[in-house]
Amino acid sequence: MKLYVCWGTFPTPRPGGHPCANAYHALKDAGHDPEVLKSYGLAVLPDTPFNQTSGRRRAQELTGSSMVPVLELDDGTAIGGSKEIAAWAKANRPTP
Repeated sequence: MKLYVCWGTFPTPRPGGHPCANAYHALKDAGHDPEVLKSYGLAVLPDTPFNQTSGRRRAQELTGSSMVPVLELDDGTAIGGSKEIAAWAKANRPTP
């Protein structure tokens, strides 16, 4: 599985935490080990000419939006949004 994030998975002072870090930690806490792909960009900027990294383009292909975080499962299924990824992680814990 691949997790597309903006810059990283580090803690921030942002209220509620950073969405990319929240998605990453939800996956790790549930027992998943995603490949983290940094998809640099800034959501407030237009996609063209900004937000054109390979990760942002892949997020666009998968979900119709360049916004991250996006989780791409091994079967090609995509889940966009930190809350949606966290809910999926909780409901789909790997079997030991």
